[in-house]
Amino acid sequence: MKFDPDDWRDFDWRDIDFKQLRLLWVIPVILVVFAAFSSVYTVQAESEGVVLRFGKYVRNAEPGLRFKLPFNIERVVMVPVKRQLKQEFGFGTSGATNPNQFSAEQTLERGMVTGDLNAATVEWIVQYRIRDPDLYLFEVRDPDNTLRDLSESVMRTVVGDRTVDEVITVGRQEIEADALLQLQELVNKYELGLSIDQVQLKNVNPPLPVQNSFNEVNQAQQEREQLINLANGEYNKVVPRASGEAEQKIQAAEGYALKRVNEAEGDVARFNAVMAEYLKAPEVTKQRIYIETMRQIVPNLGKKIIIDEQASQILPLLQLSTESAKN
Repeated sequence: MKFDPDDWRDFDWRDIDFKQLRLLWVIPVILVVFAAFSSVYTVQAESEGVVLRFGKYVRNAEPGLRFKLPFNIERVVMVPVKRQLKQEFGFGTSGATNPNQFSAEQTLERGMVTGDLNAATVEWIVQYRIRDPDLYLFEVRDPDNTLRDLSESVMRTVVGDRTVDEVITVGRQEIEADALLQLQELVNKYELGLSIDQVQLKNVNPPLPVQNSFNEVNQAQQEREQLINLANGEYNKVVPRASGEAEQKIQAAEGYALKRVNEAEGDVARFNAVMAEYLKAPEVTKQRIYIETMRQIVPNLGKKIIIDEQASQILPLLQLSTESAKN
């Protein structure tokens, strides 16, 4: 078709529809705005973003404001890596945020058989975190339900290795520790990308028909332990006191014995000294001993009158003066 310049003379600009031209500009603007909004996203502080490009893993996104390719070329999956998740077995708490927190088969979960072929109802919880988002999203199809199956299998194995008394009373901490180790090993083996923080037993009871009898036995054992503790307390209070009193008396007796021995040795030494002097001069020693003895005895006798054995009467010896009479 050949263009004729004369056609421009016949062209009327008023025939152009400018409203249709404006619509043609609106479409690119909308695309630009949509691209801007679809390329910006925010990763929360407790999460980590996994970026997929056409469904294939590309990278991880840290918390904060991030960008991606628009028009759903890249898609972001938020994984709460810093949030502690929980699964309950044998019971269920209302208002759970985790859709896999409890199951509908709670009665079957808590019914177990112990190592001594007794039945027990066991309720427990598993607290865990998402350690590796890549493994959690792509390695196993349903990691949360897989964890439920592994946890139930491990708990039945651990409970089956113990007696009913250990499960219900003294072996709870050991069961929790063993279950935690075995569950973490299986989680690592299946590459679930999870980290098990805690396995905690909740209500552990015998079956309902024998629960009252078991409680009576348990109460009797507790009373027995209480009486033993009271007896040990009384023993620890009385025996040390008696031992202290015995030690005190022994020390007093030993002190008295040492005192008597020292006094006897002193008397012997003094006697030997006097004996040595007596052998040197027997009469002088006798006279000195007599005088020393009388010096100790006479002051205790009171007022005495000593006269000569040759005196014929006592009157000449008495002082009958006025001063004496007053006395």
